[in-house]
Amino acid sequence: MTPGPDEPGPPSAPAPPPPGPTAGQGPAGEPTAYAEPGHAAFAQGAAPGHAAPSPPCPRCGRQSPAGAGPFCPYCGRYLAALDWVALTPDPALLPESVRARPAATAPARYDGPPRYRQIPRWGLPLGPWRSAGPDDAPTSLQLARALAGQLVPVLWVAAAMSAIAAVAEVWRYVLLLISRSDALSPTAVAWSDSLVWFGGWASLAAVLASGYLIIAWTLQAMRAAAQRSGTVPVRSTRAVVLGWMIPGLNLAVPGAVLTEIEHSALDLPPDDRPRPSRELLVWWALWGACVLLGAVTALWALRDGTQALADGVVLHAWLDVLAVVTAVVTARVVRRLTDLLEPTLGGPRELLVSVAGPARA
Repeated sequence: MTPGPDEPGPPSAPAPPPPGPTAGQGPAGEPTAYAEPGHAAFAQGAAPGHAAPSPPCPRCGRQSPAGAGPFCPYCGRYLAALDWVALTPDPALLPESVRARPAATAPARYDGPPRYRQIPRWGLPLGPWRSAGPDDAPTSLQLARALAGQLVPVLWVAAAMSAIAAVAEVWRYVLLLISRSDALSPTAVAWSDSLVWFGGWASLAAVLASGYLIIAWTLQAMRAAAQRSGTVPVRSTRAVVLGWMIPGLNLAVPGAVLTEIEHSALDLPPDDRPRPSRELLVWWALWGACVLLGAVTALWALRDGTQALADGVVLHAWLDVLAVVTAVVTARVVRRLTDLLEPTLGGPRELLVSVAGPARA
């Protein structure tokens, strides 16, 4: 029996959705940026031609209108849920240096100490311990290099302390000029006295230490230079020590000894008269000026009077400045002569030669 035209027929199956992307899916069937997997719009779909409703905002909880985009129009939060998944890379694609290595095998069982078919030839030499003999003593060249390694840093310390003393003396002289018309601050005077005291004693200690080391270095360098040239040192140890310390002699002996060391280190003929290089002449002049100015400053301190005290401050300042320059040049000369005695491999070396030019008519 068929229904009439006015009677409703039996319910029929719903028509299948048209082909193409559904709501919540992109052109390739992937979820859209604002349709979260598991959401009702993603599971049930939406009417054809209508965008899927956005999920509720996880920040403000409000429902965004359809087609509003991936961001919440109310608070600006990104609506799509992002799941970051870390995957282990394929070991075959990794370089050899970062691939996982197989586990090491278990260590073998301990079978006792090693056994040898014959006596091993390595180890300490056979025989009892013995004290160092004369053949094991360091050479003069080795001692000279060791002393130079100590002397050069001490000379730089002496230069730094002398610079501090020079600044302190200049400050004291400025305070003396100010005191002619105005009263001085007790704080400034205290700081000036402290700086002068520290700079004076520190520079004196550094100069004494460098003086002891330079005498010891000169003795060893003189012996090393004599061994290098196959000669005997002209001066004895006592003559060299007294030549450094006795006033008057210390103006000539130190420069002459260093000139002889330089002459032998350059492998010049022993019969020729030693002639100092330009750098050594500069050092000799600075050393003599420093000795003379130090003597004048010491004698000037014996005078009385305000003007004598002010002049003494100026002399101390100039002496400290000259001591800075002398210490720096001395460090350079010591390093140069030590390197000449034993030049480093592949390094430059200075050699003084005399070239006779062609005679002119």
